[in-house]
Formats: sequence, C-alpha cells, structure tokens
Amino acid sequence: MANPPPSNARLQEVAQRLTPALKKAMQEREVQLGQPLFIRIFKASHELEVWLERGGEFKLFQNYTICDFSGEFGPKLKEGDLQSPEGFYFVTPEQMNPASQYHLSFNLGFPNLYDRTRGRTGSALMVHGNCVSIGCYAMTDPIIEEIYLVADAALRGGQPFFRVHIFPFRMTDHNLHQHRHSPWSSFWENLKQGYDLFEATRRPPNVEVGEGLYQFGLD
Repeated sequence: MANPPPSNARLQEVAQRLTPALKKAMQEREVQLGQPLFIRIFKASHELEVWLERGGEFKLFQNYTICDFSGEFGPKLKEGDLQSPEGFYFVTPEQMNPASQYHLSFNLGFPNLYDRTRGRTGSALMVHGNCVSIGCYAMTDPIIEEIYLVADAALRGGQPFFRVHIFPFRMTDHNLHQHRHSPWSSFWENLKQGYDLFEATRRPPNVEVGEGLYQFGLD
C-alpha cells in the first residue's frame, strides 16, 4: 500500500479500546474488519449507513444516526452557505484526519468534478465527531470512532478509496414525486440513477461526470 492513512496516539487508543467489540459485531453480521467499505448518507432520516463487501456484494453492517448537519435539502453551492453537500464523493487515505478538532474526521472531497463544473465552492466538508455542523455531518465522538476504525481498516486493507453517496432522502419514486416541484428535482433524478444501480446490484457504481451530469457504470 503506497499511502496508508495517517495514525496517531488518539487513533491507536481508540483502536485498542474498540477493535475487539467491533470485530465481534462484524462476526455476527458475517463481515470482517478490513473489507472494502461503502457509505450512504440520507439527510431526511439522519442516517449514515456503513456497508462492507462480502462475496462480491456489499452487506449493510450498521446504520448510524447523524447527530447534526446544516442547511436544507439540496446541494451545497458556495463557501459559507452553511449547506451540507449532496452527491457522489470518495475518500482517499490522505483525506483521513485522526487529529481533527472534532475528534476524528474524514474529508468528503467537496467540491468534486461535478461541483467544480458548476462553479460551486466550499472547503473542509467532513464527516466528524462532536454534534455541531457548519456544513459537515457530525456523528458524535463515540459513533465517529466506530466509523473511522472501519474506514481506516478498509484503506489499510488495500481499498484505494471508499465512496460516500449523499442523498436528501431515500430516492424512491414516491419521494421524488413528493418533491417534484423542488428546484432540485432534476438534480435528484440524476442522483436517483446512481441510487437505483446500487439498490439493484449491491455494488457501488463507478461515477463519472459527462455532459454536465453524473454518469454511472459497474466494473
């Protein structure tokens, strides 16, 4: 592995304290620490899902409650708008931060290519501990410890990056119809394509940007 995620005494203490219980919980769900990871976030229900790969598909390991995020449904547009992002992001080892002022954190990589093509600005959009948000997804310290350990183990296990897909709500036909008059309805229809592909295959799609839209495919 060329670039392992950073470590420090804080992370080592967390790992020593939590790893035995985390491994036991994973064994009960027939997954293992270090397997490839996928995360989904849903604003409406304050949910962060952690999925782990098993047998070529991803299996839900845990559904965590988001303590706080900021803004409304819809994407982040500019620095300082206090809006939490929506869209398709990925996290590399370099984006992991065990020395965060919010205990532990990882940077979502906003703005991504899609955001940049629209002139959207913002920085330091994280998933982190504590329960305060100015655009990030705050999980509380105990919950971010679990999520962070799973992510750290996946990256150390050879996964080059993990995907984080962020939605306003579960992208069902019913929910899209309820929000059909939103100015973001066409944006959400595009997000739904990626959502549906994972729902059908239990594999996170490859995400690219072309013709001003997210485009999706599978390996």
